Amino acid sequence: MTILILGGAGRTGARIHRRLSTTGVPTRLASRRTGFDWDQPDTWSDAVHGTTAAYVCFTPDLAFPGVPEKMRDLGQLAAAANLERLVLLSGRGEEGARMSESALREGGVPTTVLRCSWFQQNFSEHFLTGPVRRGFLHLPAPDVPEAFVDLDDVADAAVQALTCTIPEDATYELSGPELLTFAQTAAILTDACKRQVTYLSVDVPTFVADLAQDGVPADEAEPLAHLFTEILDGRNASLTAGVENILGRPASSFSAYARATAMSGVWS
Repeated sequence: MTILILGGAGRTGARIHRRLSTTGVPTRLASRRTGFDWDQPDTWSDAVHGTTAAYVCFTPDLAFPGVPEKMRDLGQLAAAANLERLVLLSGRGEEGARMSESALREGGVPTTVLRCSWFQQNFSEHFLTGPVRRGFLHLPAPDVPEAFVDLDDVADAAVQALTCTIPEDATYELSGPELLTFAQTAAILTDACKRQVTYLSVDVPTFVADLAQDGVPADEAEPLAHLFTEILDGRNASLTAGVENILGRPASSFSAYARATAMSGVWS
């Protein structure tokens, strides 16, 4: 068994790789660092050939234009290479992501889909790291509740799916254990960081300009902003049992994440 990790240099891919390596499962990491490029399909075959299962993580988001076509091509390639299982990281409440899920499954390879709420680690390992350091969360969204999920829970669930310990060709929705508004997350971050962090609802240009301070290009920030204005309308204001059903334990809380992350010094 060799498991391919598409997005092996990313936040979930790296976590999955560490877990599988610890248990002795052979892995193959694929990213631009290894020559794999989503925009160059001729680089895909070398990554897929000789593997038995694959974790699929597309960045920035499955809901972006043109991604379903990429997923359809990947699904067909996986079928031709006789892969036994695919595990796809997806998002809750995203119509575009649903299209990508369906397109990947068209190849006929059994596919487990993990639909996730907002990642807690977006505040420390992605686009909200800089805003937390500056003390202001500028987001193009109203103060709606979300069920922020811990990436370590997601990685644990993905490993279970990749190693065939849960039913294949199924869809699971993963969330954290509580609903929190962005104002509430800011209050938790304030307590964890021992300094003020404030949430502010802003328009798209302000959000894009804020992320530009951290080197996030506009062509990445603008689609994210428009995605947020679409899905941050309360549609995901519900908890799911996906983490507990897969892992047999409760999902990790945002407060626990914030305390541990603050102690790491990443927001200092």
